[in-house]
Amino acid sequence: MSKKNNTPLGIFTESIGLYFSNFDKFMKYMTFPVLGQLAGLLLVFLITYLYTKNLPPLIDKFSGLNNFNVLVLLSILITLPGLAIFVKAFWEYLVAYGAINSMFDNMQKSGRVYDFGAHTELIKRRTIPFIGLWFLFGIFSAVSFCPLFWIICGILAVYFVLVFQVFTFEPELSPVGCVKRSLALVKGHFASTFMLMALAGALTYIFIPQLFIKVFDLTGVNNFIAKGIIPVISELPMPDLTQYGVKSPTEYDIAIFTIKVFAAQILIQYTLPLRSILWSLWYRELGGSFSNPSAGVQTKKSSKKRPSEKLMEESHKKYGKKKLDRNILRRAAEKDDET
Repeated sequence: MSKKNNTPLGIFTESIGLYFSNFDKFMKYMTFPVLGQLAGLLLVFLITYLYTKNLPPLIDKFSGLNNFNVLVLLSILITLPGLAIFVKAFWEYLVAYGAINSMFDNMQKSGRVYDFGAHTELIKRRTIPFIGLWFLFGIFSAVSFCPLFWIICGILAVYFVLVFQVFTFEPELSPVGCVKRSLALVKGHFASTFMLMALAGALTYIFIPQLFIKVFDLTGVNNFIAKGIIPVISELPMPDLTQYGVKSPTEYDIAIFTIKVFAAQILIQYTLPLRSILWSLWYRELGGSFSNPSAGVQTKKSSKKRPSEKLMEESHKKYGKKKLDRNILRRAAEKDDET
């Protein structure tokens, strides 16, 4: 890495370049994890809406439905397809946190990405520790909701920001070990790491979502979608806020708010690769396979095998000579050696 990229601003701009130079591939890779969640939720709400809307005439026609337990069981059964799609897409999104990091070495060499399946499989083969890491993340997130812990959790969030990079690049560590390693890497670089978090947050959580939402407002997209969901919102029970001295929102207001929330969430999730690239660059800068003169730290070139090489060895041990698996992993290893 060149010297200009040793600064947080250099890391930030390089991550943007790597993301947009492979934008089409990342869009394709993230489409099911992102839109699959939305499709699953919409399917659940749509089926529930139709079920509720047609329930009275169904009860009149089929007397057996006039039973609370039957109604609850039927409600669960009809929503299972949507929930299955949502859970599958959500899991793939979580896996992307590690898979995109695994592509980092290849991106550094060739400036492009390939064989998403091999990198995704690399994370899925470590499902149990990966779930353990997300479990720790969930506990931390739950604690951070308490106002009493906002400051300390905000500080710890900076120190723990590299946990998924550590998980990917140092597979010998446990989930707790990943947390400790991230803290050790960031220690002494808190201000720079915080600056990167602020830059990445401002770009991917605020600027990009608000830019698209503004475009949707100006082009009338929001109004068009709102007309389609207002009939559903009109069926929902709305609390009367006037008794608290607050003006109750109209159905249109709720529809527009819902659209903006979903649009922002979709755009934030689609920019996950940008954030993963950024933190992978920062991980390597703080403790990777090259020296960091600006920080006064010299690190030896890593002797660890590339992720795809490890994946190939593990695949041979576990699956022997299964043709499909072997060919996928062979392509990943061969492309690792491209210059």
